[in-house]
Amino acid sequence: MQVKFYETAPDELLKFAVIIAKYQGKWIFCKHRDRDTYEIPGGHREEGETILDAAKRELREETGALDFTVERVCVYSVTGKNRVNETGEETFGMLYYAEIKALDRELHSEIERVMMFDALPDRWTYPLIQPRLIEEYQRRNK
Repeated sequence: MQVKFYETAPDELLKFAVIIAKYQGKWIFCKHRDRDTYEIPGGHREEGETILDAAKRELREETGALDFTVERVCVYSVTGKNRVNETGEETFGMLYYAEIKALDRELHSEIERVMMFDALPDRWTYPLIQPRLIEEYQRRNK
């Protein structure tokens, strides 16, 4: 699995939005109802949606975020087969950071629950991708 980072990419290449988020100083992770691992909020961009709108929608759906700010971090790409990429070709997404100010108590998505951590978790849904995204965010924001 290869993860690369870019400053920009053509808009039509951006298929995913991933949002590193914090609430009250804690890392926010999602636990999907079909898995026993943790993941960063995010998902596929829908038809006619801007990549920023996709990020905001995914953040709301997966975390219950009601009030938040979102900022662009960078473009990322993943090359290699995984659960969402059966061909293994290079796919592109936009990485965001969100500061969540208020959360809904009820979720309306495939996410079973939202977890808050002081430190990063051990059991990742995408262990070869997600830790790299957080490392890049931290590198850029030191």
